Amino acid sequence: MESECRLKGNISLIMEFMLLGFSDLPNLQGFLFGLLLIIYTGILIGNGLIIVITTVDPGLQTPMYFFLGNFSFLEICYTSVTLPRILTDLWTEKRNISFLSCATQVFFILILGVTECFLLSVMAYDRYVAICKPLYYPLIMNYKMCVWLVIGSWIIGIPNLIGLTYQIFSLSFCGSNKLEHVFCDIPPLLKLACGDISFEEYSIYVDAGLFGMFPFLFIFGSYAKIIATVLKVPSAKGRYKAFFTCSSHLMVVTLYFGSAFISYLMPKSSHSSATEIVLSLFYTIVTPLFNPLIYSLRNKDFIVVMRKLLPKCVGLIRP
Repeated sequence: MESECRLKGNISLIMEFMLLGFSDLPNLQGFLFGLLLIIYTGILIGNGLIIVITTVDPGLQTPMYFFLGNFSFLEICYTSVTLPRILTDLWTEKRNISFLSCATQVFFILILGVTECFLLSVMAYDRYVAICKPLYYPLIMNYKMCVWLVIGSWIIGIPNLIGLTYQIFSLSFCGSNKLEHVFCDIPPLLKLACGDISFEEYSIYVDAGLFGMFPFLFIFGSYAKIIATVLKVPSAKGRYKAFFTCSSHLMVVTLYFGSAFISYLMPKSSHSSATEIVLSLFYTIVTPLFNPLIYSLRNKDFIVVMRKLLPKCVGLIRP
């Protein structure tokens, strides 16, 4: 289905886009729908379980688990911006998305992506204070500070990203309205833009550096100090415990930042549309699926609480 266009002079205003991400796999539509539905259900259950556990268990009322609960809520929001739409397109085989819906989706992807970068930075700072300044930890990471750090992570990028979204969707999209992607994202949109887009690309690199590279460098610096402090611990058991505590967070940081940087910072001509789709699905879907597994299965406190809660939940379900 071609886009509806309004012609004004020589300018064609695209009113909707076509998402062609899985259209070249007609025989796998049902399989992909089932697979992605299972993944989405797993994300909701896994991250929802972390939210519940960190909220109801008194032993987990610490800054680390407060941030983890907020991070799991963010992951649910992040995935819900893209996956329900992808599932709908696979089920109905209607891949058109209106211009406004596409802009809205891009805006929320940007906001939630920036929030994730800064929330991961906050979690790294929490580990830095806990390990490098343990005596001051209760004073520095008090409840009020934790709340403000979370609020700041959510709102810090909103004004600038509103401007970036407006800038992207103010471009002239000439000719084709077919996005070779499974959801609206900046790299495939720029491929459809006509005219000189060097300023928009420059803006994207600046925002990526400000809201992506800066948090990454902050995390890197925090862990450099953490490692330096841990290596001074005389006990091998103490060093292992400190490294083990940080390893889950480091795994999530590597998964998210690695795929996001490759997708947004590499030149758009350096990788194919299929590669872009895989990378985008990785940091928007696969990473949120793995996060509960990484944090819960490697955390003794979570395992203990789940062993206490699951029998109670089963008892409530039984008639």
